[in-house]
Amino acid sequence: MPRTDEELLAAIARGDERALAELYDRLGRVAYGLALRVLRDPALAQDAVQDAFLAAWRTAAAFDPERGRAQTWLLTLVHRRAVDVVRREDRRRGLPLDDAPAASGDATDETAETRELRRDVQAALGQLTELERQALELAYYGGLSQSEIAEKLGVPLGTVKSRMFAGLARLRDVLGDRAP
Repeated sequence: MPRTDEELLAAIARGDERALAELYDRLGRVAYGLALRVLRDPALAQDAVQDAFLAAWRTAAAFDPERGRAQTWLLTLVHRRAVDVVRREDRRRGLPLDDAPAASGDATDETAETRELRRDVQAALGQLTELERQALELAYYGGLSQSEIAEKLGVPLGTVKSRMFAGLARLRDVLGDRAP
């Protein structure tokens, strides 16, 4: 019987390299898709995913299944790494970030489950207010921090935090246990 993602993380925390390989086989494609949406560069996306899985190897013991799903925890690591790379590349190039395009569901290497989840998330995003959706898309697709979003939109930081909190809460309500 296959182990759950949470069981794999517990095994990784105990130093089980096979569990890390199994988790990568299970979530690597989704992780790469997320990193690619943020970075828009295949090589940088691969690096971000590799760094995130390395971080998962080092910090698996910090995962608390009471606080959320293993997939969400790992994809948060991937997203953080991708955002770090965007910021590093932006500083290196000295260019401003462009507005990130919305994610599309036309990648040929996605699984049917991933495409379905993407459609559900896009539909759920459509139920948010324009201001909530804008803040979340700038953060997750554009790789901007809350402070950078506040500056870009010309609103107080607390306003951005409130919009993101409300938007994420509504997404959780709409998606239920489908939320990544």
